[in-house]
Amino acid sequence: MEPRISIITLGVTDLDRSTRFYRDGLGFPVHEAGSASITFFLLTNMMLSLYPRDALADDAVPSQAGGGDFGRHAFTIAHNVASRAEVDAVLEEAVAAGARIIKPAEATFWGGYSGYFADPDGFQWEIATGSGLPIEPSGS
Repeated sequence: MEPRISIITLGVTDLDRSTRFYRDGLGFPVHEAGSASITFFLLTNMMLSLYPRDALADDAVPSQAGGGDFGRHAFTIAHNVASRAEVDAVLEEAVAAGARIIKPAEATFWGGYSGYFADPDGFQWEIATGSGLPIEPSGS
C-alpha cells in the first residue's frame, strides 16, 4: 500500500450545515462530483468529503450501522487505487499487517469497487477504485 491518503470523509449530522461551514465559512472549493447526498471539496492533492453519518456508517460497517467501532470514529480514510485487483491486494496486505476486514470488496452503488478494513485502533480505511474523482492513485 502506498503511503497516501486520497480522501477523508467526515460523517456529519447535518450535510447542508456542514457544507455551508466548509464552503462559505472556510472558503473550501466544492467539486462537481458531489450531489445532494455527498459534498466533495478539492484540496491540495486530496479531497475532503462530507456524508451523512448514518449513511457513512452503513457504507463502512453495514452490520453495525451507527454503532460498533464506527460510533467512536465518525470518519473514514480513502485510499484510491488503479484497479479491482489492486483493491483486493491492498486489503490482503492490510490483513497480513494485522488489520481486520470490516466490509469485503464489492461493486458499489456509485459504479466503483471498494472494501473497508479497520486498523488496530478501529480507524476505518476504504480501499477503492473507479471513483471518477480527480484524486488519482499517484496522489495528483
